[in-house]
Parts: sequence; structure tokens; C-alpha cells
Amino acid sequence: MILATTQLASASTLVRLSLHVLAASVWVGGQIVLAGLLPTLRSLGSDAPRKVAQAFGRLSWPAFWLLILTGFWNYVAVHGSTQSSSWNAAFGIKMIMVVAAGVGAFLHTRATTPKARGIFAGVGTLATLVAMVLGVLITG
Repeated sequence: MILATTQLASASTLVRLSLHVLAASVWVGGQIVLAGLLPTLRSLGSDAPRKVAQAFGRLSWPAFWLLILTGFWNYVAVHGSTQSSSWNAAFGIKMIMVVAAGVGAFLHTRATTPKARGIFAGVGTLATLVAMVLGVLITG
């Protein structure tokens, strides 16, 4: 009988990945939750969606920057420069999606019309989801 042995993550890996997943939970999960709550928020008054979005921004933007920081840490930890060309291609596309997510979310906060807010929210959310899926893909 052959037993497979697996080791537990090191302390630094535990911290690095836990912070990355926590930040992703806030950034990605928060966008999904807000989209689901939007009809209810609108029923609470015309100012409710804006106030909740501003409160979410106070949580989500630090989470976004924590994702960036821990993302660089992840790249260094897995020796990204020594990975396969397909891994690096997926990583490069992921980084483009991260930038698009941030830009889309930022422009959403600055948009002055409902149509523009919707377009930028869609771009930001779609880019966020693609970045998340690519992040899962490159973990092997």
C-alpha cells in the first residue's frame, strides 16, 4: 500500500493565501452581494444605493489593494518567472483583467448617468470574475 504524503502549508503561505482569499471575498463577493441588494436598496430611497455603495467602497478598495499586494507576493512565492509559457500567458491575462476590474470599478464610482454606472459596473464585475477564474486556473 502506497500512502501519499502531503504537507501543511508553511506559516508564510498560510498568511499570504489567507489574506489573498479574504481580500477576494470582500472585492468579488461584495460586488455580487451589492448587485443582488440593489433592487431592495432602491426601494429604501433614492439615496440608499449611493450611501451603501460609498460604505462598500471604504471596505472594497482596501481589499482591492490587498489583492494587488498579495498577488505580487504570490507571484514571487511561486517563482512566476520560472513557470511555463501557458502559465505566464494566463497570469498576464489575469493581470489585464485586474487592471480592467479596477478601472471599471473606479469609473463606476465617477459616472454621472445610470447608463454609464451600469456599463462600468458590468465591465468591472466581468473583469473581476475572469480574474478570479484565471487565479484558480494558475494555482494548478
